[in-house]
Amino acid sequence: MDAIIISKDQFNELMTKLDTIQSQISIKADAKKETFLDNQEFLLHMKISKRTAQTWRDEGKISFSQVGNKIYYKLSDVEKLLNEHYNKSFKGR
Repeated sequence: MDAIIISKDQFNELMTKLDTIQSQISIKADAKKETFLDNQEFLLHMKISKRTAQTWRDEGKISFSQVGNKIYYKLSDVEKLLNEHYNKSFKGR
């Protein structure tokens, strides 16, 4: 294995570039969390009917946005709904 020696300035430049890359990755990861599903995608994803989705909205089980007649759901809200209704296995207790 070869050893590489770099100066302090080169090291600092490398660290600055790594910090920039890390912040760009974080920004993209945060943007990914704000993905919206339209009503049809939500129905297919959850394998439910339009009526069930309407009931969940009426009961406040799922947050949504409405623009005109179009309904949208944040993917993070869908994951939150599933996590809130998650039941752990009781067999391993």
